[in-house]
Amino acid sequence: MKEINAQEITKQVKEACIEACFVLPDDVLDSLKHAWDIEESPAGKTVIDEIVENAEIARTERVPICQDTGLTLVFVELGQDAHIVGGYMYDAINEGVRRGYEEGYLRKSIVRHPLDRVNTSDNTPAVIHTQIVPGDGLRIIIAPKGGGSENMSIARVLKPAEGLNGVRKFVVDTVRSAGSSPCPPIIVGVGLGGTIEKAALLSKKAILRKVGEPSQNPIDAGIESDLLEAVNRTGVGPSGLGGRVTALAVHVESYPCHIASLPVAITIQCHAARHKEIVL
Repeated sequence: MKEINAQEITKQVKEACIEACFVLPDDVLDSLKHAWDIEESPAGKTVIDEIVENAEIARTERVPICQDTGLTLVFVELGQDAHIVGGYMYDAINEGVRRGYEEGYLRKSIVRHPLDRVNTSDNTPAVIHTQIVPGDGLRIIIAPKGGGSENMSIARVLKPAEGLNGVRKFVVDTVRSAGSSPCPPIIVGVGLGGTIEKAALLSKKAILRKVGEPSQNPIDAGIESDLLEAVNRTGVGPSGLGGRVTALAVHVESYPCHIASLPVAITIQCHAARHKEIVL
């Protein structure tokens, strides 16, 4: 059985927190540049120019892409033949987040209770999702999630008879209602099926996929292109100033569900689609 030291997890998570907040992934940058090519609105083109310039300044000068450095989402895939030694994995991850936000001079945005609103002062605890997988590896994705776009996310259980038309209306109405609040052009993650909490998790995982990479499920892939076209017909545009490009991509993840239910969750991701992968 492979042993993975908790201290190494802490070290890697710390560095990933800093890197994720400073460097926008290449696939996101490429999609923004493609959006500039197809955007027809002068204001929209200007907005995209500024987004790309901001990302390049952040990368070269080692400063955060956005003042909101987010709540740290952590997606863990732990091999069933791996053994964490020297500490508890969740403690190791949270310590890495704590050090990353301190040493990277990143804004701490987490409050200890949703109602008393007292800041924990170290951006912990992270929200950690763990999946046990075959093998002896450990894969961790760090994804700082900003509040502005997260506030526009939503989940609902539709009637099965509403079908694809109901899903499309729900997604389009959500994006149109969000307007400029989630800092478009956005990435839309859609979770279909399972239960309400499963759909929400699927929608979160959907935004981690490389921008525009189609689902391997042919049904979901077809829905993605349909939804992207419908979302971009809303005309919300970059920063809500109007234009062709409201969303860079719509990603769909699905799961079997009860015959009486059609759970749908929508996660909205702003253009600062930050994430960093660790493999140990």
